[in-house]
Amino acid sequence: MAKKKYLIITYGCQMNKADSERIERIMQVFGYQKTSDEKEADFFIINACSVRQSAIDRVYSKVKDLKNKNKKAKIILTGCILKKDRENFLKDKNVDFIFSINSLKNWQKFIKEKKRYFWQEKDIKDCKYLEIEPEYSNNFSALIPISFGCNNFCTYCAVPYTRGKLILRDWRKIVKEAEKLVNLGFKEIWLLGQNVNDYNFKIKGNKIPDKFKKIIKNKVVDFATLLAIINDIKGDFWIRFTSPHPENFSEKLIKKIAKCQKITPYLNLPLQSGDDEILKRMNRHYKAKDYEKLVQKIRFYFKKYRKGIEKDPSLSTDIIVGFPGESEKQFQNTVKLFKKIKFDMAYIAKYSQRPGTIASKFKDDVLSQEKERRYKILQNLLRKIAKERNKRFLNKKVEVLVEEVKKENNFFWCYGKTRHFKSLKFKSNENLQGKIVNVKVIKADSFGLLGKLL
Repeated sequence: MAKKKYLIITYGCQMNKADSERIERIMQVFGYQKTSDEKEADFFIINACSVRQSAIDRVYSKVKDLKNKNKKAKIILTGCILKKDRENFLKDKNVDFIFSINSLKNWQKFIKEKKRYFWQEKDIKDCKYLEIEPEYSNNFSALIPISFGCNNFCTYCAVPYTRGKLILRDWRKIVKEAEKLVNLGFKEIWLLGQNVNDYNFKIKGNKIPDKFKKIIKNKVVDFATLLAIINDIKGDFWIRFTSPHPENFSEKLIKKIAKCQKITPYLNLPLQSGDDEILKRMNRHYKAKDYEKLVQKIRFYFKKYRKGIEKDPSLSTDIIVGFPGESEKQFQNTVKLFKKIKFDMAYIAKYSQRPGTIASKFKDDVLSQEKERRYKILQNLLRKIAKERNKRFLNKKVEVLVEEVKKENNFFWCYGKTRHFKSLKFKSNENLQGKIVNVKVIKADSFGLLGKLL
């Protein structure tokens, strides 16, 4: 009897991508076979994201498109899906199953026993799915979740309602996975969490291996300690992480990041707004001045502990424009701080109301055309600042991890990321995917660099 086939479509953040790697593995354990052909799939698994309405709209469109192409296939929805969105999807007869990612180990039972299965609240309380070994999407860059869920309850955010409260993964399992990957030759390790600097694992009993006793103090592995342990793994690899929260971003953590040479000089630090009143309404427990001082500390310690181009780290951020009640003056406070910080990159979003979140009770009173205007102002500002920031790499030698290669005539275009997380492309006579190589930067644009292989 032929094996049933599945196809995974992933939307959203890196945590969703990490989820898909575990879905990949468990489907194979269940005896299903992967396919890339939409017409031959028996199951479409859509790993969705409820962060913005536009993201959910894409899922609706994709469901309809898949069903039109393949009427016999069953459609499974999973990922970050708010309760109201789940209820709406349940009304769509094209959707056969809505699963919590936490219940991944039980999916086969649900598929076999139920005609339709609708995500239950109890499904998000158990995070043992992280024990499933992922099917890594490549052999050079790996995503390692260190936690699941979030306790912050930012008023606009869906995560606490889709993933539940914060659950910490055992530090020993994180380190063991990182060691295994480095031994396999992986060049890049991403540590993932909705708020990585909330990681604070308390060790029970005397379960600290001798080699870690000098690093671990008071039987607690916080995020700074976890970074130090992984940095000490022998091998040539990079460490990245996402995403931290500006609140509780300690000086101890900043020093550790700057001192650990395997940690790349790149940090995504979500600001969301540069206005104190809007930050308060977002339930972000810091002020614009606190954020500015934090950035100053980060840049100070990198200048102190790093050499050459790494003395100046890249900083990206997340911004929401048009949050309920945001006045023109409050938006201009964001613009002022944006100019002052000089971000290398910013992921700018127009506020969209998410059902079930606290902010959904606020009046969405900023007109869509006004949100668009504010969005364009920040995007144009970003292009100008990013290009200026990227010029600092001109004629400099940088390391690049090649992520993708496209053959053209008798050569290859290689696309990758520098340690500063800058997109860079260059020509090569050979396929260098998965390798770290030295490149000289010969051109700098707003959102990318052009290089020459050394």
